[in-house]
Amino acid sequence: MTITDIGDRSEAIRALRARWAIAAVFAGNGLAIASLAVRNPSLKLDHDLSAVQLGAVSALFGVVAVIVMQVAGRLTARLGSAALVRAATVVLPLALLGVGLAGGLPQLGAAMIVMGAAHGLLDVSMNAHGVAVERALHRPIMNGCHAAWSIGAVTGSLTGGAAAEADLPLAHHYLYLAAVLVPGALLVGRWLLPATVDRRPRVEDRPPRAGFTRRLLILGAMGAGVLTCEGAVITWSGVYLHENLGASLGTAALGYVAFNICQTSLRLVGDRLSARHPARILIGVGTLAAAGGLIAVVLSPWPALAIAGFAVVGLGLATPLPVLYSVVGHLGAGGAGAAGSVARFTTMTYSGVLLGPALIGGTAELIGLSWTLAALIPVLCLVARGARLS
Repeated sequence: MTITDIGDRSEAIRALRARWAIAAVFAGNGLAIASLAVRNPSLKLDHDLSAVQLGAVSALFGVVAVIVMQVAGRLTARLGSAALVRAATVVLPLALLGVGLAGGLPQLGAAMIVMGAAHGLLDVSMNAHGVAVERALHRPIMNGCHAAWSIGAVTGSLTGGAAAEADLPLAHHYLYLAAVLVPGALLVGRWLLPATVDRRPRVEDRPPRAGFTRRLLILGAMGAGVLTCEGAVITWSGVYLHENLGASLGTAALGYVAFNICQTSLRLVGDRLSARHPARILIGVGTLAAAGGLIAVVLSPWPALAIAGFAVVGLGLATPLPVLYSVVGHLGAGGAGAAGSVARFTTMTYSGVLLGPALIGGTAELIGLSWTLAALIPVLCLVARGARLS
């Protein structure tokens, strides 16, 4: 075996190790975010918050995350995605612990600001690092990373629900979570690729001004459309099944459960699909399948058929977003360029998370939830049409 062969094998092992490390980062992020969301009722009770105050605190988290995303691309290019991932994965669970320890609304707001900043930084840097690992491995991994996020989110929802059922104080819950996530972050951080894989030399620190190209704007709008439809299912599937189709509360919850299980399951094999089929096929077929699922939902007179429709939506929306992240990351010339593209794309898609549920709720007040969900069908069709640009 030659020295070159040994070096190539070492690089391959390092890339494989980084692939599992970044998947673990995605899972930890999903676990932390879900653990925050599922304990919102406890947070409201502990601080005697009104619905408006709780909404404002939650919005503060999202707004700060979006603001930080504006500079995350530059920081990633200057420091390397690995450095930012290592820092954010430690800060995020500590900020979550700060939420649990907050003694009043000002402290809670401060903790939410820190957590939103850490999440915004991590969202960009972990996706940028995923693209860097794809470059190193010469094969797609982003579907697996997003599947790991979903698994982490499901785990966070289940453990958070159990903690709430057991009346476990928020401070204790988040302390136990930090005790798991912080050492885990320190461990997997050592397995990431070196910062040099996507760090821009100092003389090139400033990214090009013409960052928002026509193609990137279209891809960002597609990502926002996908996340708006995903947010609609997460927020409104149970309401639709219960109020429009007369399902019991327990049965109504199965809409999101079916969606999440199907989405996560297909993402686990999504990288194999990405290796065999071009991005435009996965995005186009996926979004059209999701549109078909929504047609079944809005036309169904029975809860069971609507739940099956939500399951099809989950299958359809499994691959488009991870594939879009991969496409956008590879738009940049080299690893450093990927960070800026991912940051701009993430900012646009996150608007779907922030604005989607509220817009859907407002529209539902005017025309009804059934027609509002039906209005998402042409949105998915437009995303499918734009798939040719991917």
